[in-house]
Amino acid sequence: MSSEREAVKADFLARHGLGAARRQPLAGDASTRAYERLQPLDGPSLIFMDQPPKAETVACPPDATVEERRALGFNAAYRLAAGRVDAFVACARHLRSLGLSAPEVVAFDAEAGLAVLEDLGDGLYARQIEDGADEALLYDAAIDALAALHAAPPPDLLGEADAHWPLLTYDQLALTMASDLFVEWLPKLRPSLSLDAAALEGWEQVWTPIRARAETKADVFCHRDYHAENLIWLPDRQGAARVGLIDFQDAVKAHRVWDLSMLLHDARRDVSPERELAGLERYLALHPALDRALFLADFHALGALNIARILGIFARLVIRDGKPRYEAFMPRLWGYLDRCLADPALIDLKAWFDRHVPAGARG
Repeated sequence: MSSEREAVKADFLARHGLGAARRQPLAGDASTRAYERLQPLDGPSLIFMDQPPKAETVACPPDATVEERRALGFNAAYRLAAGRVDAFVACARHLRSLGLSAPEVVAFDAEAGLAVLEDLGDGLYARQIEDGADEALLYDAAIDALAALHAAPPPDLLGEADAHWPLLTYDQLALTMASDLFVEWLPKLRPSLSLDAAALEGWEQVWTPIRARAETKADVFCHRDYHAENLIWLPDRQGAARVGLIDFQDAVKAHRVWDLSMLLHDARRDVSPERELAGLERYLALHPALDRALFLADFHALGALNIARILGIFARLVIRDGKPRYEAFMPRLWGYLDRCLADPALIDLKAWFDRHVPAGARG
């Protein structure tokens, strides 16, 4: 870290009465953010989030055209928040207004890319379950929290005057970029995989109607990265508030099955077919007005898109970003994809994968 950036951080902490707090770096993730745990002289520990403002391409202006979004870069086209601190603050406030456990924002400076947050602790779902916690209890709570989130109409604009953020739709362009990550990056990881013009044309044809369904039914606040590494178990709280939420700044309006796929097709840990079905049935019981057959059909179709997207992202992380550990997660994703493609309604999509991605490239 540059001495200039460190000086900005130190000044921010001093202005908010935290200059003397002990600072402990925390493990990073695949983003451009960095985190530290702060231990003030008085009171509980806090989390210090550092998102350098110029580390990402710009976020999507609400009124940008498709052409303008493409010109602005990946974040705008894909409708990511570009690490913007004001996006995190606005989303956190919305989630907390619904009684959900997003971190309280103690202090922030959106222009500087800094924030101090409530510390929800180290009880990540993934680690809790590894240590013997009741998987069914934690997943049921995660489904309950998601059902509560989806029960609230999503606003067009999140937040307050000091930090507001548009909740944009996960639209055709963003969904196309999501699916196309697979055909762009997997061949670079698997050189034996050759996708000619006919294969790419077939890829577009099978996804076009699925993406249309996704945009048409984009009617809930979508966390977008709802999985066991971003959920924190808070057993001392009640109901849906027992699930601590982090890493939600890229939220969009999307189809309700998107977050369910993130949870139940978790790239980093095995979610059994039985756990997947139990989660879906619990969600349906909490939203009885949903048509079960249509809901499950959308879950399989958009789940397949989401899994293909993540396979493309992981291939990119390995090849472009030099992070080989992500390749180890890919066989699990192929297993989830097989579950989705077992739906007879996805026979054309399954045929595309069977024809163009042989077993040797699925690892």
